Amino acid sequence: MVGILKETKNPPDRRVPITPEIGKLIKDNYNNVEVYVQPSEIRAYKENEYSCIGLNIDNNLEKCDYILGVKEVKLESFIPNKTYLFFSHTGKKQPHNRVLLQQMSKDGITLIDYEYLTDKNNARLVAFGRWAGIVGSYNGIMAYGLRTKLYNLKRAYECFDKDDMLSQLDNVKLPPVKILITGGGRVANGAMETLSHLKIKIVSPEDYLTKTFNEPVVCRLEPQYYVKRKDNEQFDLNHFFKNPTEYKSTFLPYALSTDIYMACHFWDPLSPAFLKAEDYMLPGFRIKVIADISCDLIYSIASTIRASKIADPIYGYNPFTKLEDEPFLTDNITIMAIDNLPGELPRNSSQDFAEALYNNVFPSLFGEDKDGIIERATILKNGKLTIRFAYLKDFLEGN
Repeated sequence: MVGILKETKNPPDRRVPITPEIGKLIKDNYNNVEVYVQPSEIRAYKENEYSCIGLNIDNNLEKCDYILGVKEVKLESFIPNKTYLFFSHTGKKQPHNRVLLQQMSKDGITLIDYEYLTDKNNARLVAFGRWAGIVGSYNGIMAYGLRTKLYNLKRAYECFDKDDMLSQLDNVKLPPVKILITGGGRVANGAMETLSHLKIKIVSPEDYLTKTFNEPVVCRLEPQYYVKRKDNEQFDLNHFFKNPTEYKSTFLPYALSTDIYMACHFWDPLSPAFLKAEDYMLPGFRIKVIADISCDLIYSIASTIRASKIADPIYGYNPFTKLEDEPFLTDNITIMAIDNLPGELPRNSSQDFAEALYNNVFPSLFGEDKDGIIERATILKNGKLTIRFAYLKDFLEGN
């Protein structure tokens, strides 16, 4: 039996791991699996959307073998000796979630973390990254409108779905700004998806640096453009991921050619920073809006001094004081750094996520894990760290 948790993390998250459509597929195709839905007043999908297709609405999930949520679970709500699937944010020794891991260990829980559900080639099987990019780039365009007073967009979370959100862009007319996106994965793809609705011209990194344009343009930088090896050997992406300290930044020339910067990259703390505090003071620095969709605090992009929230998405960075300030002052940088962007379009992002779970994970979860998909993502087994996550021992013990 499978239970869908009511989300309890604050600020509230309206996403779900299993949508009604996917719940029906489970019911129709896994005869031995029953789905129970814990009632929630905030969930993007209502109880009647589940009950009308024959799924069970029940506040008590003790009968369930697998309990699925999205974000971290409230400590007192854990049911001992069950298997939980959610984003625990413990695998990187995140200090704020140490107590969470300790509680699950104490309760004899098996924890399967979505972040570590991968195929044999270590490619992630489920993620919300595309939706972070889709919403984050929309918010970047929204922030530019607020700063310049050229237009005023409806907030993404106020839209019914993606189509409704993109329709808000139909009347946006950007001046000839230069927009820069860093990243080569799902998040950057999502950002480009939104910008394509504006029909913004895509230009090469070379043209971005050397040409002027009489229309808005966007350039997407993959890692080989924003870092280079210190030994001047040829760039190799796998080498960069494994040896980030052997690289130096080549990003600054692009930053000095940019009006709106959308950060969509994966960043290792050992790799070069994108923007240091002193960079904002350089002659010719003209970035006015930064949509930090990756939201790696401070060390990647100096102006991202905190994450923002859906309810309050924008703040200002004063490059002279290096402190938070009003968002739209002439000399300040306008920052959008929401750390749960997919939550602004919960129905769309949940459907994508649930489909990926159904197609890529549930055959192994409900059947034989012949490819090790579940095994690789299991942090705790009956409250004990698995071999793959044994490096968390000191963290779990509080050392």
